[in-house]
Amino acid sequence: MTTTLPPTWAVHHDQFWLRGVQPTSPVEFKEELGTWNIYGYAEAHQVLSDPATFSSDTTRLVPAESKADVAELSEGSLLQLDPPLHNKMRKLVSRAFTPKVVADLEPRIGQLTRELLDAVAGRDRLELVEDLFYPLPVIVIAELLGVPASDRELFRSWVDELFSSTGQISVGEQTEEQKKVAKEQIRVTRNFTEYLGKHADERRRHPREDLLTKLVEAEVDGERLNRTEIVNFANVLLIAGHITTTMLLGNTVLCLDAFGEWAERVRADRALVPPVIEESLRFLSPFSAVARVTTKEVELGGSTIPADRMLLVWVAAANRDARHFAEPDVFDPARADTKHLAFSHGIHTCIGAPLARLEGRVALDILLDRYPSLRTIPGEPPTFQPNPAMTGVKVLPLQV
Repeated sequence: MTTTLPPTWAVHHDQFWLRGVQPTSPVEFKEELGTWNIYGYAEAHQVLSDPATFSSDTTRLVPAESKADVAELSEGSLLQLDPPLHNKMRKLVSRAFTPKVVADLEPRIGQLTRELLDAVAGRDRLELVEDLFYPLPVIVIAELLGVPASDRELFRSWVDELFSSTGQISVGEQTEEQKKVAKEQIRVTRNFTEYLGKHADERRRHPREDLLTKLVEAEVDGERLNRTEIVNFANVLLIAGHITTTMLLGNTVLCLDAFGEWAERVRADRALVPPVIEESLRFLSPFSAVARVTTKEVELGGSTIPADRMLLVWVAAANRDARHFAEPDVFDPARADTKHLAFSHGIHTCIGAPLARLEGRVALDILLDRYPSLRTIPGEPPTFQPNPAMTGVKVLPLQV
């Protein structure tokens, strides 16, 4: 099997796990950024497994001038919460992602996939993100939440702005450019929360059978969620509920294009679709990094990390750790160990992972039925997401 990424697209993403440059240590301090980078699988697994030592509440390290805004926009956000509140908030939404609820969505996912592909039938080329991989998951999550799927281009413009930064996370003194980026991200996040707040207000007046109504009516320890908690909670579900799947789908097709022997095998045996998806998640992990903050001094990977330090857990690097995965730079859906960290681990394991996997399986199965010879176009390489914490195609032109 080939271990070399096709030059037509490998050079267009600047992360070390695509360039083939391996980190020299599983834990490394970046003095210029003030962050500890976690690259090793065992070390990343340890961090993600221990929320008491490695907190998800990164707001404590936000610069003073941004602290009030960030605190407001993170209140109730599942990504920023630690136990015990995290467990209670996650339990609220877990009923919307039970195995039965997710399985019951399969016919709708299939219907949407066919409708979206019907809309571009007869063309000799597709832009697969635009035509299928963006609209499919955003329609599904919008319908679950109860917001108009017809607003998806509005969501897309906000997400593009939110993740447009190419800068690294820093906890040192901010440059003027970093301050400008932070202000822009706060502004864009407010667009989402104001939009969702209007829908939450409407649900208080007119409840429906949707997830947003469930959040409005939910109670934690006998108290209703406040408006800020509701909209921040819904915001995470809306954003993470579609962009992760968009990148998962694009990356999987890209891997099949790059490693043609697997494209042939999966076309002949559709039972290989799920393992192909899992290997693409390991090989090109959509959200490359997650942040944590130490609550006390800790030994990790041979280093002593003080309390109140920012950690960037590079799950994309951990998923290429040769100490854990044999031949990590080989795309091999038949590998024995499939316990990647692409959907995180521990209490913050992505709650929508089963839905993302289902959308991936259904969409890819139908796509392979429709197009027996999808391939990238010479001279038109895919465009990757610019944000260094994301690994995913933004534009994917294909010949059919």
